[in-house]
Amino acid sequence: MLHNTHRNKLILSEAGREMMRRAGQFNAQLMDFIRPHIRAGISTGEIDRMVHTYTLDHGHRPGTLGYQGFSKSCCTSVNDVICHGIPSAYVLRDGDIINVDLTTVVDGWYGDQSETFLIEPVSALARSVTQCAFDCLYLAIDALTPGCRVSDIGDTIVPEAHRRGFTVVREYVGHGLGRSFHQDPSIPHYPNRQSRVDRLLPGMTFTVEPMINGGSRFTKLDRQDGWTVRTKDGAPSAQFEHSILMTEDGPEILTLTKDGPVKGNLF
Repeated sequence: MLHNTHRNKLILSEAGREMMRRAGQFNAQLMDFIRPHIRAGISTGEIDRMVHTYTLDHGHRPGTLGYQGFSKSCCTSVNDVICHGIPSAYVLRDGDIINVDLTTVVDGWYGDQSETFLIEPVSALARSVTQCAFDCLYLAIDALTPGCRVSDIGDTIVPEAHRRGFTVVREYVGHGLGRSFHQDPSIPHYPNRQSRVDRLLPGMTFTVEPMINGGSRFTKLDRQDGWTVRTKDGAPSAQFEHSILMTEDGPEILTLTKDGPVKGNLF
């Protein structure tokens, strides 16, 4: 279904592409399932429990559970948490923003996406940084063409975020996706030397997942749990993510939901 190319980038056959479409479709279905439950009064642990049960009930496996020791079936990143937030007893309340990051293994293939949800009423800053992350995701996808450089993503995102007064996280990036959770190529949301070399060829699947901070771009890792990443200055952070298949005709979004925000949505 696939074969290796330079630097272990994986080019999928048509059969492999179909498997990735199935994984993405279920992951999107899971996001739509959990969507109406993300509101004030629910704990992030309860969100995780529902995600776990729904995934297993459909015969699939949560991709994060047990991954490098991660203990939960999804990531829930609230307010100043950039990514890898661990579901807990924390109860969502008015004014919070929360990124829910879902990864599912469907017949050995990975679907991966995230959305940031607003627990209204939220601050103007929280709304603006969420809007910026959402817009940057689609601007980056629209910039992709068969064989383009990975750096086209960062070259699109960074100027837009800076124009709005926000910053782009550098330490955590998108990634190739397939029968492994993380594989080549790395997909940074800022241009660097390697991303100007790497190209996105038809048959490659990968994530685009810009993390946009309301203050400085700098991050800090929770030393106690080893996972939770926060903004260094305590400013809010937002993220949106899709899994993408590059086809001969351009990018195909594999994780489109039926009920979620669509390109051009205003928060």
